[in-house]
Amino acid sequence: MKLVYVFDAYCGWSYGFAPTLTEITRRRPELPVEVVSGGLFTGARRVPIREFGYVQGANAKIAEMTGVEFGAAYDRLIADGSFVMDSEAAARGTAALRQLAPHRAPELAAALQEAFYADGLSLSDPATYRAVAERTGLDADSVVEAFLAPAAEAAARADFRRSAEYGVQGFPTLLAVDGERTAVLAVGHATADQVDERLATLV
Repeated sequence: MKLVYVFDAYCGWSYGFAPTLTEITRRRPELPVEVVSGGLFTGARRVPIREFGYVQGANAKIAEMTGVEFGAAYDRLIADGSFVMDSEAAARGTAALRQLAPHRAPELAAALQEAFYADGLSLSDPATYRAVAERTGLDADSVVEAFLAPAAEAAARADFRRSAEYGVQGFPTLLAVDGERTAVLAVGHATADQVDERLATLV
């Protein structure tokens, strides 16, 4: 059995779920975790953040329920409403980080979200991936090169297809996959204890 974590780097609820995923991976080190980008803000949804009037209210609720913090730099980034969240670029970045260190994919996904939600860095900017690489001990040049390579774009599209094939309707979604059998462990928000209880029924 493995865990499949379908998230979007620009999804606040995914940011809030990171501590739960970290705890689950600590408790269940025997379970491999695959990280898949879901593609929340693509196509017609790739618009200035002001078009999503619920963002600040949702962030307050996420912080209250999960304990994650939204940084002052992030608040400044989105203050005038012009910032565009591009999930395709974020998925390319996730793929680049995952390529360099597949076994650290959950940790690197969390670091990428921290770069946006805490440090106010755009996930479309190659410099962001340089910063994340340096912070997490990866080779920065290799990460940036992977982010800019055509293979990252192909990997992003493949992730979006996998998300759809799993029938994911919201982010984040945590799945347990065992051969042909797939079970939903969490959608949106769950504690590590809740996920653990659901996992216990599957083994």
